[in-house]
Amino acid sequence: MTGGARPLLLAFPFRGRWLVQNSPADRVPSHGTALYGTRYAIDFVAVDDRDRSAPSTWRTALATERPERFTGFGAPILAPVAGTVAVAHDGEPDHEARRSLLSQVPYALTQTRRIRSGIEAVAGNHVVLRVTPAGPFVLLAHLRAGSVVVRPGDVVAIGQTLGRCGNSGNSTEPHVHVQAVDTIDWAAARGLPIVFRALDGGAGRLPRNAEVVDAG
Repeated sequence: MTGGARPLLLAFPFRGRWLVQNSPADRVPSHGTALYGTRYAIDFVAVDDRDRSAPSTWRTALATERPERFTGFGAPILAPVAGTVAVAHDGEPDHEARRSLLSQVPYALTQTRRIRSGIEAVAGNHVVLRVTPAGPFVLLAHLRAGSVVVRPGDVVAIGQTLGRCGNSGNSTEPHVHVQAVDTIDWAAARGLPIVFRALDGGAGRLPRNAEVVDAG
């Protein structure tokens, strides 16, 4: 990782099979920007045993799709690190999913507006964990509307349910977005490197794009 920073070790925040997207193992900044501390952010999309986020229909190629059709929608999202809840935001709607290029074009045209609207419009429903009183902080974003079950000040353990996977905020299909930052002053936040604890007890690592992680 750049800058000599020691990566923060996290557990995977889910169970089952999840496809890796926008991994900082492949490029930094992983999402094409450092805005809101996203420099080392990573995305995970739940997939079935055929590595599909949802079965394809004519709508997959030409239109939007209901988020309920997707493997990950409603899947429990777990605390990847022990800490204290610093932010628990709910109430943002879950959008229609957009896997087709035709449906993504008009959505892309509203990207700037969402970014300018602030963290809630980008992250949707989300939870931020404070690892120590001075940080760092871990953000889990795009949770399902009405699913957040923790509140600011709650102390959580690794593996504790925080909410459920959704399609809120700046999201084209149900997934979970994970990042670590040095502050939750989002205008000034700097992204921090992360790695994930190996399921076999080995050293932490960062999965690459298109890799499927099986978290049991």
